[in-house]
Amino acid sequence: MFDLGMTELLVIGVVALIVIGPKDLPMLFRKVGQYVGKAKGMAREFSRAMDQAADDSGMKEATSSFKDMTSAKNMGLDDINDATKEFKKWDIDSETGKLAEERAANAKKIHELTAKRAEERLAEQAKRAEDAKAEEAAPKKTAKKPTTKKPAAKKPAAAKKAAVPKATPKKTAPKKAAAKKTAPKAAKDTA
Repeated sequence: MFDLGMTELLVIGVVALIVIGPKDLPMLFRKVGQYVGKAKGMAREFSRAMDQAADDSGMKEATSSFKDMTSAKNMGLDDINDATKEFKKWDIDSETGKLAEERAANAKKIHELTAKRAEERLAEQAKRAEDAKAEEAAPKKTAKKPTTKKPAAKKPAAAKKAAVPKATPKKTAPKKAAAKKTAPKAAKDTA
């Protein structure tokens, strides 16, 4: 109740022995025990009265109905707990676990094959590009004699130049109006 330890009680007993004396000390402890007993009885009676008042006002029914509403069984959480137990019981070495391993291995093989095919395709495209460059380089050496390809290339370039409109210079504003404004000011200055 007061949270007194053994050492505190021993100190209180020694002080009481010195102050009260050994003759009256047993009567004092008896009376203190009776008071403590009465205090505990009063506290117990008060607690019972509060519980009875709560029962009379319907608080007990309200709390029990609230507890029933929030129970895991009524909310369906027990079904969820049962379902999650199956996940805990799942064994990797079971048939489904073996199937999962096979699927992972197959997926890895497919990934490797697609990567290999992609590399082959890129190598083939690079080879085609080199062949095309070699073909272009070979006709250029022999094409120096006939100049038929050069005029064809010049015509589109000439057409592009003709298609671009030339920029026209902007016209300047007439300065006569400005001169008229300055003339009347000069007349005012002379007047």
